[in-house]
This record gives sequence, C-alpha cells and structure tokens, in this order.
Amino acid sequence: MLRAKNNVLQFVFLAGDLVVTAAAFLLAYYLRFHTEIIPVKYGIPAFQNYLKILAVLGIVWPVLFHFHGLYQIRRTRSYIDEFFSVTASIGIATAIVWGILLYYSTYHQRGIEASARYEPARVLFLYFMVLDIIGVMFSRFTIRRVLEHMRKRGFGIKNVLIVGAGKLGETVAARIDSHEELGYEITGFLDDDSEKTVVAGYPVVGKCSEVSLMVDQLRVDYVFIALPFRAHDTIMDILHNTRNELVDIKVVPDILEYVAIRAGIEDLDGVPIINLSDVPLRGLHSFVKRVLDIAFSMIGLIAMVALFPLLWMMVKFRSTGPTFFKQERMGLDGKSFLMYKFRTMEVNAESQTGPVMALPNDPRVTTGGKLLRKLYIDEWPQFWNVLKGEMSLVGPRPERPFFVHYFKEQIPQYMLRHKVRSGITGWAQVNGWRGNTSIEKRIEHDLYYIENWSLSLDLKILWLTLVRGLSHSDL
Repeated sequence: MLRAKNNVLQFVFLAGDLVVTAAAFLLAYYLRFHTEIIPVKYGIPAFQNYLKILAVLGIVWPVLFHFHGLYQIRRTRSYIDEFFSVTASIGIATAIVWGILLYYSTYHQRGIEASARYEPARVLFLYFMVLDIIGVMFSRFTIRRVLEHMRKRGFGIKNVLIVGAGKLGETVAARIDSHEELGYEITGFLDDDSEKTVVAGYPVVGKCSEVSLMVDQLRVDYVFIALPFRAHDTIMDILHNTRNELVDIKVVPDILEYVAIRAGIEDLDGVPIINLSDVPLRGLHSFVKRVLDIAFSMIGLIAMVALFPLLWMMVKFRSTGPTFFKQERMGLDGKSFLMYKFRTMEVNAESQTGPVMALPNDPRVTTGGKLLRKLYIDEWPQFWNVLKGEMSLVGPRPERPFFVHYFKEQIPQYMLRHKVRSGITGWAQVNGWRGNTSIEKRIEHDLYYIENWSLSLDLKILWLTLVRGLSHSDL
C-alpha cells in the first residue's frame, strides 16, 4: 500500500507536469508568432509542424524529471531544492529538443518548402523554458496544497496501530510522522510492558494480545508489527489473531540498526530478499551519470591543456620538482588506483612524518600550490581518472589505503562509501567537510549523497563547487 500510494502521487505529479509543459509550449508558440513582443522576420511557420514536438516533450520531460529525483515522494524536499531540480531538468531537456530540431532543420530540410519546415525558433524555446519552469513549480505547489487541505479534512486518512513500543516502534512512528503525504494517522501502540504509557507522543492503548480488539475499537486500517526477532511467538500469535480482520499487516524487520543506506526488497523466485545497502546508482542511472562524466571530463581536460602553460608556472613558482603528483587511492568496490593532481606540496613532503592528513595553512604547501588549492584547480588532472572510469565528477572523495584500513575499524559503515565511484568533489566537500575535518561528518554526508543521489544533486554539487571555488571559499 505504501508503494501504491506513492505510485498514485507520482502519477498526479507526472500528469500535472505533462499538462503544464504542453500548455507552456502552446503559449510560447502563440507569444512568439502571434504577438508583437519580438517581430517575426521570415513569416509564421505552420502550427502543425510544431505539434509533433509535443510528442517528443512527452517522452524527454518525464525521463529528465525522473533522473533529477522529481518523482521521489519526499516531504523533506524544500521548494528551493525542487526549483533547482525543475530548472535543471527543463533546461537540459529544452537544450536537447532544440538541438535535435536545429540539427534536423540544418541538414534534413533542404529543398523543403518554407511553410513545411521546422524552425529552431530560439526565442520560442526561451519563452517555453521560462513559462514551463514557472508553470511546473506553480502546479507542484498547488498539488501539495490541495493534498494538505484534503488531509486536514480527513480525506484519505488511514489509521495505523503499531505493535511494539520499543526503539523499532519509535523509529516507525517517526518515519510516519515525517511523511504526512501518505495520510497515515497513528492511533497508538500495543506493548506488553505495563510501565510504558506514552511513546513518541502516542498512547500505549493495550497489550499485544489485544490486537484484534483494538483493530475493531480504533477502526485500524494498518497494523505495523515492530517487534524484535526474539518475539517470534508473539508475532505469530498476532498474525493468527488478525487472520479474520479486514486490516493490512506490515512486519518491520528488526535490522534497522544495520541499515545505513536505504534498504531494498528483491524477489528470488517468490522468496523476498532484503538488500540492506541498496543504492540508486544502478542500471540506467549509472549509465547516464557515466555519460555526463565522460562529456564533462573531456571538456575539463581540454580546458586544462589550454591553460597548461599558466598552470605549469604556478606549480613551479618557487618550487622544484615534477608538475604532476600521483598517489594510490581506494575507489569503487575497494579497488586501488593511481589518482593524479597538480603538485601543491614540496617533494617528499611525508618523508619525515609518514602518511598524514593535510592541515589548514600546512607549511608543506608551496606558494603556487596555495592558489591552486584555493581555486580547486589542483584536482583538475583527475578528469583523466574520470575519463578512465576510475572516478566520477561527483562522489565521496577517495582516501589512501592506509587511512581506509584505519577508518573502517573505527567508524561503522565507513566502507559503504566505496559502493559508488569516488569523486573529484562531493556533498561533504561543498558543505565544508574537506581535508583534515571530522571524518564522521564526512561519512554522514557521503552516505546522504549515496542514498539520495539524483542528477540534480550532482549538478547542484558541481555548481556549488564552481561558485565557491571562484569566490575563494574554503572547500
């Protein structure tokens, strides 16, 4: 039912996005060719030529919105984050469609009468992009407000009874409270501990054996069984006692303390399997991210080659030694690779100390290296690592094996950060956790990135990296 509710909400948002997008395109056509805002020089192209573009929009838009996480039903998404995701999705999608149209109009319409041609119409697509961003944001804002109003009036509210008032039950209650869009109302807890009367702000209304009675009295729609493994007999009794009740039973596995990344349910020929560390970066998502990595890394390498004389002088300023620095790092699936950087420290900087983290105002950093680090340019050679598939543009920063072997013994779930490719920049870095800072905070941000990955999150991190690098902020 949880998935069914999410599917309904996803369909509502999808339908709203498509309707608004179609309306925005039609309005943009009207504004461009039937108003005098910007005069039309070469006549008005036939409207039916542009109707076919709507079919393309109906395919490209949902795909881009999906990759930006806009159909993930999350109450915690802020309107600012949603605006960024919507703008990125529509901007990329508009560029794709306009590029296809430009190519077609340039190379495949020779000899075709002007009235039958598709025109790239840059102004039309500019109008469309602005109108679509405004319209989609207004549509999504309206849908959320309507849903909130409906919930306040009790429409679609389902009563929930949680069996088990321990830590697991509290976790379930907290998750339900954080997702009001699901329309769940907690009626109370059942627990055999007589000393517990109120848990997570909700009353303990009876014992576990009274589940059938409470289902009838409280008109319960869903029973969440949140009991530890040792209460197997009690769980079986509850299932037996509710077999004749018109209520949905949901069993919460007692393994949440081991779940650092969102768990997933898999099916093995009818046998349900719980994947404790499922990540969204698989399949098509992984392919799209890799395509973007290749494209941007090639652009980055071209820029680096063009600026190489200047970068070479910065590295060599008051310092002798090689231009590049390479070091073993641990990446995807714990595999080691050689990571490249512009050298920013004196040669053999660790000859006396052994492996140590770089410090703020580290005396080993060269004069030119300080500027390279401040502008985040010292990482540019890693575009080569990205092109080779050893790294990604965005991801957890790779560590040296020496530190990995130490941290994995000290910090729970540390190795989960190696379930994705390491990045040139990451969520931890743009939030200030770079270099010799709290490793716990860095892991917390890395795991957040892995669990909540979306194309828009990658673009947001790249944008913040660029802005803070240019503003000389300490990444």
